[in-house]
Amino acid sequence: MRGLTFVARATAATIAAAALLGDPVSASSQSGNTFVEVNPNTAEAGSRVSIRASCGDTNTRQANVQSDAFGRVIVRPDNGFLTGAVTIPGSRSPGTFGVNLNCPNGNTASTTITVVNMSKPSQGPATGAGGTAGTGMGPVVLGAGLAAVAAAVGLGVAARRRRAGMGS
Repeated sequence: MRGLTFVARATAATIAAAALLGDPVSASSQSGNTFVEVNPNTAEAGSRVSIRASCGDTNTRQANVQSDAFGRVIVRPDNGFLTGAVTIPGSRSPGTFGVNLNCPNGNTASTTITVVNMSKPSQGPATGAGGTAGTGMGPVVLGAGLAAVAAAVGLGVAARRRRAGMGS
């Protein structure tokens, strides 16, 4: 019974504190529902990215998204969110850039996008002649290998004759 009394007192104290301080859930829900997302958040210069945002209200009015990575984009209402897409200019230098949402109701949100430059090489890496693939030592190595095989065959034939001669 004593534990129940403690729980009842703690609950009453929590309710009283919430009444004095105001409703913290409704105060944070508006800012908590304001966001901006860029997908993918790491993208190559010249590629297209999608933007999804919310201004914390019914999202029935368009808003602006601004970034040094791609400039200004208007996001429009789409199934309860604000959406848009933009192509990062191919000339954009690599780096991490801020992305800022400005809502008509005064709410703001921000995130980042990382632009990378994944240039493709025009040829393979310079790794030399590829061992014996170049000219020079190839014929010498081949000749030495053939000589070693011939010597092994000759020694094998000689050893066989010697055994055959001992057996008689």
